[in-house]
Amino acid sequence: MTYRHILIIVAASRFMRWHERLRDSLAQRWPQAEIAFCFDPREDDRPASQTQLLALERMLLRRNKPTLCDHLQAAPQNAPPASGADIVIDLIGDASSTCAARVLRPLYDGQKTDQGAVAAILSGAAPTLAVEDAATGAILVEGLPSFEAADGLIGGLEAVYSRICVLIEKALATPDSAVATSASHSKRRPRALAAFAACNLAHECARWLYHLCCHSPHWRIGWRFVDGPGVIETGDLSGSKWRALADETTSFAADPFPIDWRGQRGVFYERLDYRRGVGDICFQPFDDTGPAGAPVEALSESWHLSYPFLIEEDGALYMVPEASASGAITLYRCVEFPAKWEPVATLVEGVEAADATIFRHGGRYWMTSVVRDGYGGYSDTLAIHHAPSLFGPWEAHELSPVLVDSRVARPAGAVVSHNGALLRPVQDCSSGYGKKLAIMRIDALDPRTFRQTLVAHLGPGGDWPGNRLHTLNRCGRLEVIDGAILTPKYTPLRRVLHRAIDGRGLDA
Repeated sequence: MTYRHILIIVAASRFMRWHERLRDSLAQRWPQAEIAFCFDPREDDRPASQTQLLALERMLLRRNKPTLCDHLQAAPQNAPPASGADIVIDLIGDASSTCAARVLRPLYDGQKTDQGAVAAILSGAAPTLAVEDAATGAILVEGLPSFEAADGLIGGLEAVYSRICVLIEKALATPDSAVATSASHSKRRPRALAAFAACNLAHECARWLYHLCCHSPHWRIGWRFVDGPGVIETGDLSGSKWRALADETTSFAADPFPIDWRGQRGVFYERLDYRRGVGDICFQPFDDTGPAGAPVEALSESWHLSYPFLIEEDGALYMVPEASASGAITLYRCVEFPAKWEPVATLVEGVEAADATIFRHGGRYWMTSVVRDGYGGYSDTLAIHHAPSLFGPWEAHELSPVLVDSRVARPAGAVVSHNGALLRPVQDCSSGYGKKLAIMRIDALDPRTFRQTLVAHLGPGGDWPGNRLHTLNRCGRLEVIDGAILTPKYTPLRRVLHRAIDGRGLDA
C-alpha cells in the first residue's frame, strides 16, 4: 500500500515522545509519503495525580532518562488539511467528524483514548489494543502487549505505546483487513493512583529482598524417555515421570534442545552463571539410561546466549542461538561435536530478535522469532522471515510482524509435523514471562499469509512442579522441558526446599 499524505492528529497538550516515534516508523516504511502532525488545541484532561505519578516514577525508576511518555513541545507545522490526506490517524478519539479522508483510530480496551490503557495498568492488567476504521467501526488489527519488563505506570505505558505503533503500521499496510475481535472489554476497577504507587513501591522492595535471598529465576531442565506420543501430540505433561538434571549452585539451566548426532546423544541448553549474569550454551551427554558424565561448554560469546535451536542441513549440524544483544540472528556450524562451533552466516541483521526457530514448509525455509526495538516486553511481537535455503537470502513476511499477542507469539521449541499439520510450541506470557506453554497449529503459511489455531494449553503443576514452564522439545525417545522453582541462595534451605518440591512430582 502506498501513501502520499499521512496526517496524525494529536492534542498539543498531550504531544509525547511516542508520537514522534510513530511518525518516524511510518516515514521509514513509506519514505515517499509526507507525514505531518495536526495539533488539536484541547486541554490536557488527565488527573493531576497521574502527571505527578509519572514524574515521580521518571525520577525514581528511570533516573530522569528519556521515556516514551515524555511530553514534547508541539512546534507549529504547516500540516496539510485533513481533506488532502490519504489517511488520517486519530489520536484524540473524535477527529472523524471533521475529516473527509479515511480515519484510523487506536483503541485501548475498547476506549478511544489512552486513559483506557491507564485504567487497565492501574487494575494490574494489560489492555487489549486495536486499530479501528473510525467510519465503519471495523477492527483492522488487534493485539495484547507483554508487561514482563514493565516497571510502574511508565513501563506499562511504554509497552502500550510501542505496540500500538506496530499495530497502526500494520493497519496502514493492510487497510482492507479485518479481524473478528476476541476481546471482551469488561469494566476495569483500577486502583487509586496513590494506592498503585504504594503497591508498586512495595513490589520493588519485595523484589529487592527476593533477589537478596534467592536466585531468580532459577530454571532447571526436566527429561524423560517416551515411547509413543509425547507432550506436543497429547497436549499434556502426564505419562512417564519427569526427572530433573542435576542443579548447579551458581547457575541455572534452561532452553533444552536434544540431539542424536552420529551416535552421540545429549541436550544443548542455556547455562546462565549468576556471577556473570550472561548465558552460555552447554551440552549434557546422555546414554540409554539418562545423563552420562559432566556437561561441557559448547559455545560462548561476549554477549548473552540462550535457546540453542538446532537444524541439520546437507550432513552438517547448525545452531541458531538466541543472541538479541548482538543485534543479529547468526548461524553457527558445528566443527567438532559438541564443543566447537563457528559462525558461518548472518541470517538477519539489525534486529533485536529472540528465540529464532527454523522449519521447512512448502519448499521454503521459515523462521519465527519475537522482536522488539528497545521498548516493551520481549514476548509479544511475532516476526516471520523466509528464504529459499538455510543460508538465505532471508526476507521478512509481507505481514511481519504478523501479530502482537503475549499469549501466542514467542517460540518455545522446534516446530513439529504431526498427522499432516505443523504444531508450534509457544510461550504464553500473558500472566508473566515463561509462565505457561501453548501448542498452536499453523493453518496457513505463505509469503503473504499466516494463521494459527490454539490446540492445547500447558502449565506447571503436579506433573512438573514449580511455577513456570517455557520450553518443549523432543529427539527420538528423549523428551525435555524446563521450568523455574524457588531457590534460596543459602545451601541448607535450598536442599530442604528442593527435596520437598522434588518429592511431589519428579525425581532429581
